[in-house]
Amino acid sequence: MELLDNPVRPYAWGSRTAIADLLGKPVPAPHPQAELWLGAHPGDPSHVESGSLLDVLAADPEGQLGASVLARWNGRLPFLLKVLAAEEPLSLQAHPSASQAAEGYAREEARGIPRDAGNRNYPDPTPKPELLCALTEFHALAGFRDPHRTVSLLRAVSTPGLEPYVDLLAAEPNREGLRALFTTWITLPQPKIDALVPALLDECVVHVKEHGPFELECRTLLELGESYPGDAGVLAAALLNRLVLQPGEAIFLPAGNLHAYLRGIGVEVLANSDNVLRGGLTPKHVDVPELLRVLDFGYGDMAVTTGSRDGARYVYRTPAPEFELSRLEWTDGSREPVTLPAGTPRILMTIDGALSAGDLTLTRGQSVWIPAGDPDVRVGPAGAAARAFAATPGQLP
Repeated sequence: MELLDNPVRPYAWGSRTAIADLLGKPVPAPHPQAELWLGAHPGDPSHVESGSLLDVLAADPEGQLGASVLARWNGRLPFLLKVLAAEEPLSLQAHPSASQAAEGYAREEARGIPRDAGNRNYPDPTPKPELLCALTEFHALAGFRDPHRTVSLLRAVSTPGLEPYVDLLAAEPNREGLRALFTTWITLPQPKIDALVPALLDECVVHVKEHGPFELECRTLLELGESYPGDAGVLAAALLNRLVLQPGEAIFLPAGNLHAYLRGIGVEVLANSDNVLRGGLTPKHVDVPELLRVLDFGYGDMAVTTGSRDGARYVYRTPAPEFELSRLEWTDGSREPVTLPAGTPRILMTIDGALSAGDLTLTRGQSVWIPAGDPDVRVGPAGAAARAFAATPGQLP
């Protein structure tokens, strides 16, 4: 078990306070800090005393990963753990399935597109399911809303120019109707977008002033319209579920789920991949035809979970074989320890308070790498209260 030194990614949408405060650094930070990465991502791995975690895995793959993880994931750590701090919206995006990622990667390799090129969609051949657990109130768009409710929203803010599109969905309030409307909006000529979006936003202003039933959704569209004027992603955002997660609540985003994180601080665990298909709300590369290839137009409320409780441990189980996330929380005076079992690689990170983990005491913001070859580790609070997260490879076959 070794302490980790983890890289911070300075994307423009990040916070200048949240990650710096977690790590005990000066606040505000000189630049936005968006993500703290914990793992063995080739682009920015964590480090231990002897070097990068990538080098450690390469030097002793079976001892670090365990025989089953080594065989299944070809010597890779299959997950990446992050702290995400968003002060501005992220792009509207979705991630491919395993077969889509493998096919897309092979296609772009054959075309000779450099893996670090700005127009590369598939820099690796792996899927990217992810789970986001809120640390603060966390706002997001995720998954297509029930089309009947979307029709009600669009009727409430309808304009003459918008009416034909609302009628399109009202006539076919199902997956195919959503596909038709989303495809139409995301491929509209710019002059039509420039006419539709401002008129829609004007109606949203009225709806907000009148405290209508879709006030939160309208406020979101107004915020996105201000940040990304003339972007078709503003129209697409009107089709998605608007979520407000409370601390400890989490959502799982499978392949094909269209989403955009809006603001808040959370812990994210995801497959160790960079494959992203963007549909708008970003200055980065947008590939609409490829996005349409991977999107899942299923609809309905997004499932929100607080995990399955076992003592001080709350486990967020998902269908993703790449990862499992646990929240460890001692806030009610209990000091019952949690055992992290041997045989699989683990990353443990303290969010609040202090933890005892084996012979170490981890204070707020500290994290450790626990190789598969280490024995069981008993984790408990080193004070009156503590909160931490542990990530391991998923347990499904």
